Amino acid sequence: MFLSRLAPFSVLLGAFRPVDQGQISTIPPYWEMHTSLDWWRSLWETKFLKLLFCVLGVMSTLIIYGLMQEKIMRVPYGEEKDYFKYSLFIVLCNRVLTCIASSIFLLIQKSSKGPVAPIFKYGAISISNILTTTCQYEALKYVSFPVQTLAKCAKMIPVMVWGTLIMQNKYSGRDYMLAVLVTAGCAVFILYPVGSDVTPYISGGESTLWGILLMAGYLGFDGFTSTFQDKLFKGYNMEIYNQIFYVTLCSCAISLIGLLFQGHWFLATDFVFRHPDCLSDILLLSLVATASQFFIFYTILTFGALVFATIMTTRQVSIVIDGSIL
Repeated sequence: MFLSRLAPFSVLLGAFRPVDQGQISTIPPYWEMHTSLDWWRSLWETKFLKLLFCVLGVMSTLIIYGLMQEKIMRVPYGEEKDYFKYSLFIVLCNRVLTCIASSIFLLIQKSSKGPVAPIFKYGAISISNILTTTCQYEALKYVSFPVQTLAKCAKMIPVMVWGTLIMQNKYSGRDYMLAVLVTAGCAVFILYPVGSDVTPYISGGESTLWGILLMAGYLGFDGFTSTFQDKLFKGYNMEIYNQIFYVTLCSCAISLIGLLFQGHWFLATDFVFRHPDCLSDILLLSLVATASQFFIFYTILTFGALVFATIMTTRQVSIVIDGSIL
């Protein structure tokens, strides 16, 4: 029974081959290395171990991130049952903490402290990333977390489209077909155990047109963000902390301006002061979001945007597995 439920997921496992076997370096026996440090360094240089590190880091942090995100946006706070509605405030908190952490690492590193690419290119990633996160938070007001999880299975397709437009990557019809099969396989896997509970058209119209548009915006902006990050890494030989710092610095400024322009800054701060448990949830979410950003940037730097999209697609299945076990 369990194996039959994993059948659609086997499509994804077959597609997840980001590096050739010939690229995986051979680890010399321990006794041939001069020190134990040399052996551990040689072990870390293998592509497989780096990939495993990326997969575990991205999936573990973003699973916690998704659960905290749904709690903040969909669970009422206090005796008055107030809902937190200011998604841009959460984005600002996330980016401020990430900016502080990346600035510390940037100061420790001996690499360039200034921007190595035109600042507007950092800003483009920042704006796209803010729109991605905002669409994701806002969509939770209209669709449930399982429905959102199902939509995220289509991450690979926008990345391939943006890769063709931005980086002139060439994908064959077979590549696109494989991406469609991965998406369909994950969708079937998610839909199978819960049936109509995930289908908005059967569960009373939970997923409105606005929610669907927000999820489409999320997928489009998310695909652009990871692809353009990959382009900057390859085009400017950029250090990971450099990109994280300047992108999040732009994000802090844009988020703050957006909050003030919408008139939500004082409303959001008043809400978290009246509900300290909400502030604690936002701080925990920001810590996890900061950790996830480092894993995400490292994955894109090392393996590219499409491998990152594949990991994110795999994550959607793991969320459903965890939910079904719990």
